[in-house]
Amino acid sequence: MRTVVIVAASLSAAACMTYPSEPQYSTRPVPVGGAQPQAQQGPYGQPAQPQTPAQPYQQPPATAPVGSIDGGALPPPVSVTPAQPTYPATPAPSSPPAVVMPGAAYVIQPGDTISGVGRRFQTPVQTLIDLNGLGPRGAITSGQRIILPDSAVDTGRDPYATGPSPAGVLVPNSGVVPPPPPPPSGNPALPAQTRPVQTRPVESAPGPATTPVAGGTIALQWPVRGDILRRFGPVGMGERNNGINIGASAGASVVAAAGGRVAYVGDDLVGQGLTVLIVHNGGWRTVYGHLGSATVKDGDDVRAGQQIGTVGLTAGDGRPSIHFETRQMRGDDPVAVDPLSVLPR
Repeated sequence: MRTVVIVAASLSAAACMTYPSEPQYSTRPVPVGGAQPQAQQGPYGQPAQPQTPAQPYQQPPATAPVGSIDGGALPPPVSVTPAQPTYPATPAPSSPPAVVMPGAAYVIQPGDTISGVGRRFQTPVQTLIDLNGLGPRGAITSGQRIILPDSAVDTGRDPYATGPSPAGVLVPNSGVVPPPPPPPSGNPALPAQTRPVQTRPVESAPGPATTPVAGGTIALQWPVRGDILRRFGPVGMGERNNGINIGASAGASVVAAAGGRVAYVGDDLVGQGLTVLIVHNGGWRTVYGHLGSATVKDGDDVRAGQQIGTVGLTAGDGRPSIHFETRQMRGDDPVAVDPLSVLPR
């Protein structure tokens, strides 16, 4: 053990003796001119690396160099503005619009509408408004004279233009006078104490049980017997039913509630389906809507209890039914009356 310690101490002393006691490079200043200095050596005798003299800092140019570019100059700048829509030019009309010449005058009847007059006389509503200066709403009143264009043709088929055909207007159907209009919808029920009294009797053939109307001699009977599916009056959402809906078998006979003259047969009324309108004495009217078929035509005289049609499927009640209304003229308006108040119990 002692031998090992002695050997280790000897090796350490030998290592210390080999390390240089002072640096091997010159510590003297290098002369500026004259003789070249001797080559320097590293601490262990190797030649030192030559040092490159520092270069002074140069300020970069203030602007980038400018030179010509091969291929030509850049295009001139283009100013960008928001795109504007372009519209094709309207071609000039090849010929001036036709001039509407005034013709005969039609007298407005109670229940007429400007659209009904236009349909009957095959004339655009705007043309009637322009000829008569009616304003944007095209308001008309009973007894007013409406100028028609000279090209008007009287079709005699609209229920909302019921006056006589004016002289000088072409009538393709040999001058047959159109029937009176079916009643407009939305009129409130006429109170019982204000209903006009019947002044002239109406002859009718014997039939089912009837009831006098408002103290008059006209008698009404049920157009068809069945269940009351919808009653008269408001039905919600600002709407009202101006009659009653009666459910019965499809194809069952529908009869006239009283004697009178058929004034309208057709399906031109929105929401009414195939409809028959009968005019009775004393200003009374009965309306039979959503029929499956009609067995009468315009202008026919019918008696109470005579078949006028059959029960249809278009009333929207989920089963075969008809829509039945009773109306009475009050001034110029056919006012709806609850059928259950004038039909027999």
